[in-house]
Amino acid sequence: MTTAPAEFAIVPSSRPRTTAERAAALDRLSFGVEFTDHMARATWTVDGGWQGHRVEGFAPLELSPAASVLHYGQEIFEGLKAYRHADGSAWAFRPEANARRFQASARRLAMPELPVEDFLASIRALVETDLEWVPDTAGASLYLRPFMISTEAFLGVRPSHRYEYLVIASPVGPYFVNGFQPVSIWVAEDYHRAGPGGTGNAKFGGNYAASLLPQQTAYARGFDQVCFLDAGTATNLEELGGMNVFVVGSDGVVRTPALTGTILEGVTRSSILTLLADEGAPVEECDIPLAGLLAGIRDGSVSEVFACGTAAVITPIGRLAGESFDVTVGDGAAGPVTARLFTQLTDIQFGHAEDPHGWMQPLA
Repeated sequence: MTTAPAEFAIVPSSRPRTTAERAAALDRLSFGVEFTDHMARATWTVDGGWQGHRVEGFAPLELSPAASVLHYGQEIFEGLKAYRHADGSAWAFRPEANARRFQASARRLAMPELPVEDFLASIRALVETDLEWVPDTAGASLYLRPFMISTEAFLGVRPSHRYEYLVIASPVGPYFVNGFQPVSIWVAEDYHRAGPGGTGNAKFGGNYAASLLPQQTAYARGFDQVCFLDAGTATNLEELGGMNVFVVGSDGVVRTPALTGTILEGVTRSSILTLLADEGAPVEECDIPLAGLLAGIRDGSVSEVFACGTAAVITPIGRLAGESFDVTVGDGAAGPVTARLFTQLTDIQFGHAEDPHGWMQPLA
């Protein structure tokens, strides 16, 4: 059952950027560095529930040093984008899926669930307010970051009695500086992102914090990203630090690690599975042993490997390495399946192609 969304009152920023300042920011797009003039916000208390829905000026938060998020880590977030279409309108890609995943993350972290309708209303209100910040440059978009933190000032191990929900927005270019080009991946065999019964299927800051040290090691070795193996056996691929992974066989079969509770259920992952099903491609959600993957890359039975997520959409993987191996996938370039899926998805997102599944939702 759906309910009417909360109305987000608009409180204009007292310090909006000038037209020239905004234009300069949109000319130097990177990822997650520039932010728009406003943010959406709501507060939850144990006595009053959700209240204070508003859009206000982007500004620092005031937190007590005893705020529970700083001590016990109750924090969740989401990531989605607003895409500028040719007629000037702005659209989101499957935002209701992000809203439901936000609720699932909240349940796992013992936090209050924000109604789907309020999640959608918050991003719509923010994009309407900061519509001029949605880039119209090819391949660029407005990245939206909804998040929730526990803010009650107390020192005690229990769920907080107060939470702040916010949405901030950042105009972005490609996640990887070289755009749709193959990346190199270091396989972490001595660190794990998540374990059975943990928080691996929640979009929780702690999962990403756990990935930073092996990611730093990968960078130091000259690699773009790190891939984790399962914590139970340390033999099967799970996911990258922030992206799901797919393997394409020379026989046309596409495989991706099954969702076992330790892997984030990516919206892009789900969309790729749907696109593959539409064309009748054989797909398997299963264990992918690292040893078998390496053997397949070496004998040619694995022709492509790619990663996917909201930030980069789809990224070809050209090289896979670890302590005892270093292999090139195919000829090191983006393969045809990877390239086709990237084009299909981005054409739908930017309004260049038909949207048969009704994935795009208008924001402004």
